[in-house]
Amino acid sequence: MEKSKVYYTDFHTRKLGEGLPTKLQLLAKKAGIAELDLDGKFVAIKMHFGELGNIAYLRPNYARAIVDVVKELGGKPFLTDCNTMYPGSRKNALEHLECAWQNGFTPLTVGCPILIGDGLKGTDDIEVPVVGGEYCQTAKIGRAIMDADVFISLTHFKGHESTGFGGTIKNIGMGCGSRAGKKEQHCSGIPHVDEKLCRGCKQCLKECANNGLEYDETTHKMHINETNCVGCGRCLGACNFDAISFNNYNANELLNKRMAEYTKAVVDGRPNFHISLIVDVSPNCDCHAENDLPILPNIGMLASFDPLALDQACVDLCMKAKPMPGSQLDKHLHDPNFCDHHDHFTNSTPESEWKSCLEHAQKIGLGNREYELIEMK
Repeated sequence: MEKSKVYYTDFHTRKLGEGLPTKLQLLAKKAGIAELDLDGKFVAIKMHFGELGNIAYLRPNYARAIVDVVKELGGKPFLTDCNTMYPGSRKNALEHLECAWQNGFTPLTVGCPILIGDGLKGTDDIEVPVVGGEYCQTAKIGRAIMDADVFISLTHFKGHESTGFGGTIKNIGMGCGSRAGKKEQHCSGIPHVDEKLCRGCKQCLKECANNGLEYDETTHKMHINETNCVGCGRCLGACNFDAISFNNYNANELLNKRMAEYTKAVVDGRPNFHISLIVDVSPNCDCHAENDLPILPNIGMLASFDPLALDQACVDLCMKAKPMPGSQLDKHLHDPNFCDHHDHFTNSTPESEWKSCLEHAQKIGLGNREYELIEMK
C-alpha cells in the first residue's frame, strides 16, 4: 500500500502579520482541501466546543480559518458535535449550544451556523452500516452529520484517561456517535470499586449521569450499580485514589475498536478531510470541566485525507517530544516507584490503552499507518 501523505507545520509565525489561523489555512490548502468538490455542498466540520471550565479546547479562531476556506471554495459549512452521555454542559442541544457560545463559538465568531448533530435530546440519529465491522454492524451517528455532503474533522490532539490520547479517530468515532452510539461504544466497561482504596469523597458520583453509582451511608464507600452503569469510564477519571477500575481488563481495547468502526461509518463513501492540532496537550479529554498543565509542548498542525495516518503521525511527533516540567506526565516519571512504560500517553495515564485503536483501524481499512510527513515551512 502506498504511504499516505500527512502535511505538517509548526507553531512558529516567521512572517510579520501572518498569524496561526492564516498558517492553518495555508496548511489545509497545501494538503489538498481544494481537491474536494465543495461548490454548493453542505460541509460538516466536526470539532469539540469544550466543556465549561475547560480552556484547552481549540480556539474559535482556528474553526473560523477552516470555515473561511470552505466558503472560499463554494461550500456551505456548519460546525457540529453530538451530545454527551454524562452530566455537564453538553448533554442536550440547548445546553450544548449555550456552552459553545460561552466558549466563544457563535455564528458571528466562526462565520457559519452551529448545529448539534444528534438533535435536541441526542436521539436524532441514523444507523449507518459499518463495512467490515467486527464489533458493530451499524453505527448510530448524528443525523445532521450524515446528511452533510462533505465531512471535515478539526481535532484538538491531547491525552485521554481511557484511550491514551484523543485524536482524529476519537473526535470522529466517539464524537459523531449519538448518545445511544456513545453508550454502545462504551458497553464493555463495567467497573468495580476497591473498598480499601475508596475514601468516600463522592467525587465520582458527580460524574455519573445514569445512577450507576451508589453510596453506602454505613460504610461510607461507593458501589457500582451494574444494572444502571453504562461503562462510560467517567468515574475512573474522577477518582484520585485509584479505587475504581474496569472489571473487564480489555474494556479500553474494545472501546478503541468500536471507536475505529464508528469512524469508518462516518467517512465511508463520501469526501472527507482531516486536520489535527497538537496544542495545549492536556492529560485528559476536553469533556472535563477543567484542564491540567499540558503534558507535552505545542508541537504543530497537521492535515491529511487519511484519518489513521494523521493520528499515527501525531503520536510519533508526541513520542519524540520532551514532557513538560511539572505536568502529570513529568511527575509520574520522577516518582521513584513509577514503572516507566517508555510511552508518553501510557506514562501519563497508566490505566489507558491506545495502540489497539490504530491497529484495528488499519485492519478494517480505515486508512494506512504508513505515511510520508511533508513539512510546510
